[in-house]
Amino acid sequence: MSVGYQAVGWSRQKRIYDTVLAASVGAYLAIFAGVSIGLHPEATAETVIIRATATAAFLLLHVILAIGPLCRLDARFLPLLYNRRHLGVTMFLLALVHGGFSVFQFHALGVLDPFVSVLVSDGSFAQAATMPFQVFGFAALVVLFLMAATSHDFWLANLSAPTWKALHMLVYAAYGLLVAHVAFGAGQTRGGGLILAATAVGAVGLVTLHVIAARREAAADEEPASLPQAWVNACAVGDIPLNRAKVVRCAGERVAIFKYDGKLSAVSSVCQHQNGPLGEGRVIDGCITCPWHGYQYRPETGASPAPFTEKVPTFEVAVREGRVWVNPRPNPAGRRVEPVAIP
Repeated sequence: MSVGYQAVGWSRQKRIYDTVLAASVGAYLAIFAGVSIGLHPEATAETVIIRATATAAFLLLHVILAIGPLCRLDARFLPLLYNRRHLGVTMFLLALVHGGFSVFQFHALGVLDPFVSVLVSDGSFAQAATMPFQVFGFAALVVLFLMAATSHDFWLANLSAPTWKALHMLVYAAYGLLVAHVAFGAGQTRGGGLILAATAVGAVGLVTLHVIAARREAAADEEPASLPQAWVNACAVGDIPLNRAKVVRCAGERVAIFKYDGKLSAVSSVCQHQNGPLGEGRVIDGCITCPWHGYQYRPETGASPAPFTEKVPTFEVAVREGRVWVNPRPNPAGRRVEPVAIP
């Protein structure tokens, strides 16, 4: 996190992340160009660049969309999530290069303005063979630009977390537009059957991953039984690992019960940064640390340590005969609740 929205220094993890990303993208583009030139020596340099950056961006978008559900299914994928926005910006830059060279190659020498030509030069929506696929790609590029331009935490803080999250959920709309762009563009060319098949496999794979992850989340959201006075029998004390949490659903909200220093505290499991799964984090240096981007909160108050101002609601807990009970009524975000000592 940063104060005053100043640039955050590159940590060792970020350097490794970005080095691997840059090396992977560079290697892919080089290999694609080499194979493409070998198979199609008549292709121009612009054509090779258009094809290489298009496939690289589309593949990277699949990786980006797969990271979320994979992290829900296996915590070992979490390191990919920490700087996922770097992947998103890289993917947009690849798409921008693809779009720029495409406009130059196919629209720059006509009588129309190149961008106007992109929107009007295709056929009609009447049949697949004449579908204006370039319009789909242009619309997707606009969405990706908005996401890349607002990726910094400055926009997250000033747009508010719900608005920022809603904006970045448009990545699924961009994906749908790009599937249409590929299907009605390259998919209609000679050898397009293989492209259509690969695109279908990618889409089905992403949908399957999201469905599996959603079912696991739904199973975790089943609410435990409660006492007449509305306190919820959440779990056994032994079910909570040291310095970690047990996440339960109370009155429609996910509550994370943390065990640390012989005590128990409960807070909302939704991080204020990007709605990350706070209950899947750990207590580090006395603070609950979100596994997504490292935002921290005091267990007893739900407030971030100074100078940060993020706060999450807290919940009252009690221990009875080895069981942990939670009052499902949340306290205001940042209100202190005395931790409960474990007998």
